Amino acid sequence: MISSALPLTARAPRMKLAHTPWLLATLFPTLALADLAPSHLDQVQQRGQLKVCTTGDYKPYTFKHADGSYEGIDITLAQSLAHSLGVTVQWVPTTWKTLLPDLVAGHCDIAVGGISVTLERQKQAFFSSTLDVDGKVPLVRCEDQATYQTLDQLNRPEVRLVEPAGGTNEAFVHAYLPKAHLSLHDNVSIFDELRAKRADVMITDASEALYHQKLTPGLCAVNPARYLQYGEKAYLLPRDDMTWKLYVDQWLHLSKVTGEYQKAQAQWIAVPTP
Repeated sequence: MISSALPLTARAPRMKLAHTPWLLATLFPTLALADLAPSHLDQVQQRGQLKVCTTGDYKPYTFKHADGSYEGIDITLAQSLAHSLGVTVQWVPTTWKTLLPDLVAGHCDIAVGGISVTLERQKQAFFSSTLDVDGKVPLVRCEDQATYQTLDQLNRPEVRLVEPAGGTNEAFVHAYLPKAHLSLHDNVSIFDELRAKRADVMITDASEALYHQKLTPGLCAVNPARYLQYGEKAYLLPRDDMTWKLYVDQWLHLSKVTGEYQKAQAQWIAVPTP
């Protein structure tokens, strides 16, 4: 019987994809672009500078002084990250409204400063490994603690809430306290609104509430160990750059193992009274 199959030598040659980068670029444009773009890890070292976006208005994580200098937990740690790379820090001022757009636009290599992990942010950026768990709690005048224990007590028209614009605090209020009266205020002097009785409650992260409880006599965190909403803190990184993310995560891991991370926290975080 005569076979109808073509001999091996007459068959069409197989495509050698490894030798046709133009074909890979055609079939997998996203992969090709990712391969061509240098990682932020390389860019930072070549530039000799780590560009850090931070709002400068969120103690104990980030605070900008009048002279332009910064301090806070994440400021100290960003400087540590830069030191590990042998580079200096360039601070990039931003706001809570422009934080994510600034990162996506490439204005910085990392964003720091008490940033909460959210799925909306995750859609456009990477997060580092988790820094800490830190949920939402009310910050009120100490004499009013019993009045603002639950969501039902907070979600009333007569309750005057005050929040900074554009962050997860404002988002929490819109989602869970729509009946309360909301005013937006800058995050530096917002606590004066509570002390002066122009507002009743600020919903914020437990770490910030405890910091101001220690810093400001008369203000108290309500149930700081029982969160109204679970949350996590992390650093915000450019999306799709796994090389850079893996470096940041490993640096963060070693910072915690060696105690450097805990040392940066110790001078800022207030500890709840037993």
